[in-house]
Amino acid sequence: MNDTPLILVTNDDGIHAPGIRALIEEVMPLGRVLVVAPDKPQSAMGHAITIHSFLRLNAVDLIDGAEAWSCSGTPVDCVKLAIYKLLGGRRPDFLVSGINHGSNISINVLYSGTMSAAVEGAMEAVPSVGFSLMDHGIEADFSQARTVVRSVMRNVLTHGLAAGTCLNVNIPKNRGEELKGMRICRQARANWEDEFETRLDPTNKEYYWLRGEFKNEDHGEDTDAWAVAHGFVSIVPTQYDMTAHHAIAELNTWKHELG
Repeated sequence: MNDTPLILVTNDDGIHAPGIRALIEEVMPLGRVLVVAPDKPQSAMGHAITIHSFLRLNAVDLIDGAEAWSCSGTPVDCVKLAIYKLLGGRRPDFLVSGINHGSNISINVLYSGTMSAAVEGAMEAVPSVGFSLMDHGIEADFSQARTVVRSVMRNVLTHGLAAGTCLNVNIPKNRGEELKGMRICRQARANWEDEFETRLDPTNKEYYWLRGEFKNEDHGEDTDAWAVAHGFVSIVPTQYDMTAHHAIAELNTWKHELG
């Protein structure tokens, strides 16, 4: 029997993004690595899956020692194809997604392709972690993020994760200072104030470009937003059960009548 763990690696920035290369290199010593990632950027795709078009998988020569495939679909498509096509229904032992270029704190977790891939892993009963570095730059410094990956994965390998959960790990931008540590956090109650900028195309027809400002009125010091703003790595246990359990008792006091 082969006891070597099988680790599935994916992301939403695309298979050639610097972040996924850093992640692959850090998890390769932990087991056999299978990479299935989008063939182009798929940021903010959320939990989208492809049902009205075909999907393609193409072998990619990415990093020596890691089997890698590019996928024409979304991050969740990548996870599904990895499990049900490439692995024939076998679940990997672990799934890691990222390292995302940019933040996935607070409400961003709902839009994130990076985290949706990790959530899909949790839905398949695979211990899963999404890693994000709060730096959008193509020249982002992943050196501190690498140490975070090593530390988090050591704990996941040792302790596992609760059923139905994954981890959302956000790492502050590397500003040349040491990270202050890691904090287990809750998701900040924040939101985007959206704005659509009206522009004109070359034919003088209007189109719209989504812009917005992140508003955080949650001043709790136990949130992911507070942690990363103060130099800590935030770790939020995340689940796919979106039931508002606290509201059930109140709703049961309503008079539910038909007709």
